[in-house]
Amino acid sequence: MTSPTVARSAADLTAAELLAAYRTGDLSPVTATQAVLDRIVRLDPEVNAFCLLDADAALDAARASEKRWQRGEPQGRLDGVPVSVKDLFLTRALPTLRGSHSIDPAGPWDVDAPVVARVLAHGGVVVGKTTTPELGWKGVTDNPLTGVTGNPWDPSRTSGGSSGGSAAAVALGMAPLSLGTDGGGSVRIPAGFSGISTIKPTYGRAPLYPASPFGTLAHAGPMTRTAADAALLLDVMCGADPRDPWALAPPTSTVERLGDPMAGLRIAVSPALGYAQVDPGVAAAFAAAVEVFAALGARVEEAEPGFADPVAAFETLWFAGAAKSIENVTPEQRARMDPGLVEVAEQGARTSALEYLGAMAVRNELGILMGEFHSRYDLLLTPTLPIPAFEKGVEVPAGWPRERWTSWTPFTYPFNMTQQPAASVPCGFVPGPGGQLPVGLQIVGPRHADGAVLAAAHAYQQATDWHLRRPPLLAG
Repeated sequence: MTSPTVARSAADLTAAELLAAYRTGDLSPVTATQAVLDRIVRLDPEVNAFCLLDADAALDAARASEKRWQRGEPQGRLDGVPVSVKDLFLTRALPTLRGSHSIDPAGPWDVDAPVVARVLAHGGVVVGKTTTPELGWKGVTDNPLTGVTGNPWDPSRTSGGSSGGSAAAVALGMAPLSLGTDGGGSVRIPAGFSGISTIKPTYGRAPLYPASPFGTLAHAGPMTRTAADAALLLDVMCGADPRDPWALAPPTSTVERLGDPMAGLRIAVSPALGYAQVDPGVAAAFAAAVEVFAALGARVEEAEPGFADPVAAFETLWFAGAAKSIENVTPEQRARMDPGLVEVAEQGARTSALEYLGAMAVRNELGILMGEFHSRYDLLLTPTLPIPAFEKGVEVPAGWPRERWTSWTPFTYPFNMTQQPAASVPCGFVPGPGGQLPVGLQIVGPRHADGAVLAAAHAYQQATDWHLRRPPLLAG
């Protein structure tokens, strides 16, 4: 596939490239932020990635960053880098409406979520909030409040979800970094569909406040164009926070692991996890990606983890979380909500305590099985998704045999249940009705092996150029 010729502006630079240019004085944070804001104005009408833009505050923050760089006193590790924030994270002075009419825009909005606070403490420039399905409940991005988000490679297709706005924004240079969430694949699904890089870290590595109604399935994760940028943002996001009783103490840097060699690494390959049906084009791109790891010297072999599809247990847990998320809405508010959310919440509300504990038992057994599996294999490779992006505005593709988003995400939700780190990086393209559509490679590691996962993602990107390909919209 040939990428369109794109004139490279500051909006096309990665966070690492921006920071290098700030350090030498070749580029100003103000110039970079203005380029990003201009890109949003030009391209966001094509995809609807943003639900809120805060241009004046972003430029004020960029001017303050510029002065710090001129003094040679940058603030933290992201000083002057534009960042977008998924509209599930609380932000001080900006409404967090979560795609729902049920939330009062008046607030008060006086708290930053822990990961937002850390980005700001490191000098990141927040440009706005990105779209999500209502309350983040599904794997595509549309909601009754702000509409439908399109794919950056073909705006008639879905960008995925629930961090679909963040994925579209990153892919189109509308800020190189974004904060996303993942409860069943919600950073990896849109990364796979939209051709960007991400990681769902080990649970607890990135603190959450307030707690998610979906419980310990929900993770915060970085969304970027490269694995190196994902490592940079993850290191900023992670560490303990007193408001999150599950948060882990500050871990070893993932950035420092990016040079780890692949030679001798034990990598298991599962093209279908033993139960998924995979599009032939996706399967071919995945097989080619596996060969790259073999060429890098890894000991690669096909090996199934050996579990049956845990979708029933996941849906029990997820739908109960959906019920919790809307338990306090009024009948009038419920009438204006996404009908799919209301339907699964009503199903979840009928879940008994024994059924919930039964699903947790499945989850526990799955975690034990994967722990044993990773005593034999350092990493597991799968496709991120079994299909390419389908038409936007629907939960499942036309003619699909099931009605819920979980039926086409068989590779993602198991690793929310086990709380393992799982990255997605672009690994190829397949033909779509409006042009080429990205394919994602998922890299899974044992709990706490976030550095090894990102090292593998980075090594793959050093050997390939899929992450450098840019959407045709940028050529316009």
